[in-house]
Amino acid sequence: MIDLTGKAALVTGGSRGIGRAISLRLAAQGADVAFSYHGNTLAADEVRAEIERLGRRALPVQADVADPEAADRLVKATLDAFGRIDILVNNAGITRDDLVMRMSLDAWRDVIDTNLSGAFYTVKAAMRPMLKARGGRIINITSVSGQAGQMGQANYSAAKAGLIGLTKALAREVASRGITANAVAPGFVLTELTRDLPDALKDELTKRTPLGRFGTVEEIANAVAFLASDEAAFITGQVLAVDGGLVMM
Repeated sequence: MIDLTGKAALVTGGSRGIGRAISLRLAAQGADVAFSYHGNTLAADEVRAEIERLGRRALPVQADVADPEAADRLVKATLDAFGRIDILVNNAGITRDDLVMRMSLDAWRDVIDTNLSGAFYTVKAAMRPMLKARGGRIINITSVSGQAGQMGQANYSAAKAGLIGLTKALAREVASRGITANAVAPGFVLTELTRDLPDALKDELTKRTPLGRFGTVEEIANAVAFLASDEAAFITGQVLAVDGGLVMM
């Protein structure tokens, strides 16, 4: 059984969807969990209450990781509360979909700033305490869109592909200090966003997935919990696809 007792985790974008499931799964395995949220205080309070019901400490922090100063404050708040960061999960992300011909510069910048630069800022802020502790787990949530590309998502696909490159570069840089860096690449997952997709599109996406269904947020959280654990101590620089076989590389 995965045991994260005594560990402190920081999850960006941890109040809804995949991030919420990750926050709760890490807490269920014994970790204290800090998580950032953008603006939904009610959702953040609900996650905090659920973590505390699991007997773990919770720290919701309102922060936009696209702002490097906010990322610094987020890491500092986590260190002040827990004294350490053993697990960092970069999950915060947005979409601003459009075809390249019609995509605005703001839509490009916003997605790159949040999904890619935000992860860089948070990693950079957490790196010194992790290096000092000579250990840690960095897990970046990428996407099948970053592996295979997706029409209408040039910004999102570029950011998620960039996360894969960031993950592999980090893995090489920090391995000598006992820190691992890996990525999880979800496929089509049931969330608040995908539940509202037209049935015809859901059917098409299901047909494209060899296992014949959407994934669940809990299945993504399972993969993250494994990579955060001692059982994954010899795994680094890898992209774990949790996509029902959609992208086979």
